[in-house]
Amino acid sequence: MAIDLELEAELITDRRGAERRGPSERRNAFPTAKTADGEKRTSERRKVERRRLIDPTTCERDYTDDEIEFMKAMDEYKRRSGRMFPTWSEVLEVVRSLGYNR
Repeated sequence: MAIDLELEAELITDRRGAERRGPSERRNAFPTAKTADGEKRTSERRKVERRRLIDPTTCERDYTDDEIEFMKAMDEYKRRSGRMFPTWSEVLEVVRSLGYNR
């Protein structure tokens, strides 16, 4: 009997059923937006794919051997350390590891 009383006294709160926004706050499912050329868009925005990493050694520019060596050393450091954006101190560490000093 005590168990039945505990079950009846249990409070269930489900906030998903109540609407918290008023009718003036509702947004359209497909809002109309003007594009750069003034055209109205009535469909959803397309999800832009994330840019792939571009290997600078494959660009059209001709790099010197020293530049290619530095880029490869930086790439190796980033892979080894797991840091995509090394600090300047870390860049200096890579430069020194290549044998450069002041």
